[in-house]
Amino acid sequence: MDRLLVCLLVVSAAVKAMLCPKRCMCQNLSPSFTILCTKTGLLFVPPSIDRRTAELRLMDNFITTLRRKDFANMTNLIHLTLSRNTISQIMPYAFFDLKGLHALHLDSNRLTYINEDHFKGLINLRHLILSNNQLSYISPGSLDDFIETIEDLDLSYNNLVNVPWETVAKLSNVNTVSLDHNLIEFVPEGIFSNLHKLARLDMTSNKLKKIPPDPLFSRIPVYAKSKGSPLTSLVLSFGGNPLHCNCELVWLRRLTREDDLETCASPPELMGKYFWSIKEEEFVCEPPMITHRTPKVAVSEGQSVSLKCKAVGDPDPYVRWIAPDGKLVSNTSRTTSYENGTLDLVGTSLGDKGTFTCIASNAAGESTAPVELVVTPYPNLANSTNCEKEAENGPSDILISAKSSFPNETKGAKSEILKWK
Repeated sequence: MDRLLVCLLVVSAAVKAMLCPKRCMCQNLSPSFTILCTKTGLLFVPPSIDRRTAELRLMDNFITTLRRKDFANMTNLIHLTLSRNTISQIMPYAFFDLKGLHALHLDSNRLTYINEDHFKGLINLRHLILSNNQLSYISPGSLDDFIETIEDLDLSYNNLVNVPWETVAKLSNVNTVSLDHNLIEFVPEGIFSNLHKLARLDMTSNKLKKIPPDPLFSRIPVYAKSKGSPLTSLVLSFGGNPLHCNCELVWLRRLTREDDLETCASPPELMGKYFWSIKEEEFVCEPPMITHRTPKVAVSEGQSVSLKCKAVGDPDPYVRWIAPDGKLVSNTSRTTSYENGTLDLVGTSLGDKGTFTCIASNAAGESTAPVELVVTPYPNLANSTNCEKEAENGPSDILISAKSSFPNETKGAKSEILKWK
């Protein structure tokens, strides 16, 4: 009798363990176990899910948060679909136990960011679908656990201005990257060069004015559409971007591909024209021209000064400065070079005097202009050996804002020195 009771309890427990969550459909086909909970009004992941489940589909519900306990101990789960819910929060390590998961569908939810601990544990993930969310930030380390296994990465239809490009560059096994319909303004040069298995890159409808050349694009044929393209090729889509059609896009014009979706947004004479209808010689750049500079600046020793240099060209010139000693000026605690061409020097010394050279450069060439800096030493004060010693030793300890302007008269300089004494 006791043995019969034990057997009944075991059978009862087994049946209970295999029970399907309420309003869900389950298939217990060995060796996999599938649970389908579609359009069942779920507000959270059912706690009664069998931990041996291999495929779990929870799409078209009202789940808002993914908790750590929701998928605990589900080491057999291979496919997880959470599409078309209202998920706005993923708790840290929510997927940590899903070591065997191959596909994660989180599309059409309300996610705004992805942190480093959101996808921890997904060491075998191959397909990550995050399209149709509200993503504006993705942590560079969030893809680390599956950086060598991911084959399909879909980040389309989000609010991404920046993408963790250094991480993307390491996706050695990726086949498809979808970044279309975002707000991306910049793609680093050469970022795809090591993605040898990349077959499709979609950057349609972003804010790109240019697409830099990449070694990958020159190694294999590039096409605009998948249909009819060979297996060893790359399908590159970038229509719907405000392309600036100058010499920086000549490399793309030389590719053997056609796509009527791509038009030029600028310069004015090419605006609205189909990219592939424009002759190669019309993709031109204009070399830099320095339009404004301060030819000579005088400043008292210890004061701060701003050197100005403005340039125009197509594309916009990059401005850098060469010091009187012939070395490139870098950003330090005393020197700051801005994108607009301004160079700030804080606490000038006698060693700073001389001719600085402003160099404006772009893809079409460069232009230079000299700016002379005159540094007058501290005036000698009668019976004050300390002041004389400071003047001999070089820069003062007085730090004045680069935007401040003080008179160069002797009286003004004396008052400043005595003030700090």
